[in-house]
Amino acid sequence: MGNIYDYYAATDDAQALTLFEGDGMDDPFGTLGLKGAHPYMVLGTVEAHLTGMSEEHVKADSRFCELLNDPAEEGPWLVSLTDSLRDALAAATPEHLLEAATAWTRTADGGGADPELMADFLRRLGELARDAAPGRRLYCGMSL
Repeated sequence: MGNIYDYYAATDDAQALTLFEGDGMDDPFGTLGLKGAHPYMVLGTVEAHLTGMSEEHVKADSRFCELLNDPAEEGPWLVSLTDSLRDALAAATPEHLLEAATAWTRTADGGGADPELMADFLRRLGELARDAAPGRRLYCGMSL
């Protein structure tokens, strides 16, 4: 059994933590879960591709996979996603999402992955981003 990653939207970090620490991901905005889509390993490359920024610039954003709950805990963990990722996903066409997914599958982390499956995940994450923008932010809850 692998790790579980639940992506969702909240108005701010406080609400995200409240939703996360409550009963799972029973949030009012919809949750997108995907086994194996670790945000740090996937979304830096995707965001760089969608925005034209370097991956180093993307990862330098203080909201890029910022841990929001107690790091001493052994999970689950909650991390924030960047607003630029939210905005880029919300604006991306299905073709651009497939290009970003394909770019990720060419990395060491994405080697061997099916670009169509990753593109489908990005399309669903894009729907969540469109629903979230501009009043809410994106988050990922991770558990073993």
